[in-house]
Amino acid sequence: MTLPRRLRQICKLFRLLPSAVFRRGLRHGVAATVEHAAFFASIAPDMVVDIGANKGQFALFVRDRFPHARIVSFEPMRKAASRYARLFLGDTRTMLHPAAIGPDEGVANMYISARDDSSSLLPIDALQTELFPGTQEIGREEVRVAPLSAFLTAEDIPADALLKLDVQGFELRALEGCDGLLSRFAWIYVESSFVRLYEGQALADDVIAFLQARGFALSGIYNLAQDDKGRPIQADFTFTRRS
Repeated sequence: MTLPRRLRQICKLFRLLPSAVFRRGLRHGVAATVEHAAFFASIAPDMVVDIGANKGQFALFVRDRFPHARIVSFEPMRKAASRYARLFLGDTRTMLHPAAIGPDEGVANMYISARDDSSSLLPIDALQTELFPGTQEIGREEVRVAPLSAFLTAEDIPADALLKLDVQGFELRALEGCDGLLSRFAWIYVESSFVRLYEGQALADDVIAFLQARGFALSGIYNLAQDDKGRPIQADFTFTRRS
């Protein structure tokens, strides 16, 4: 581990410790994604649909910031979903579906990364492991894939709802799987890449164009990652539904 990364982890730990919710996460080996705080400073969702929940890092942050929000999460990997379920045991406003979201119902291969939050429904490209060492494929797992409408109806989604996606290159396909319900969301928060880190990955321009065509305006870019020459790799993009 490089010194800058270790320092970032120490700084993050100090941000987590004051919160009882975050301390519970740490006891389960889950560090809340406090790096998303800047975006959440300007919104207050009643519901968060969390696609690509992994072990619950994002959901944990939401629960601390918005104690009364309903959280509906999707995580297809068995080990990560099991950790999530233990973390939120007894939280009646949280629901976990052990599935991935995509346009078609079926079963697909999940390409498991050595760092499980880099796993994807797309094969891991050599550029991913070059830019992010330690994220190489270590196995595969068959997972369920289904459209969002298999789990939620339009009536389930309130006016102030957020759709979050962190699906490692599968963003456009996952958004296609939400297509019939996208208009119900006030905000969309999606990680996307400027370079191909996974085989067959759609890039940020494709994601932006898809959402703009469906009535969403790009409203922010957060957590920009760059290579050692300053070239952009990926970022978190926020979109707001046009009134």
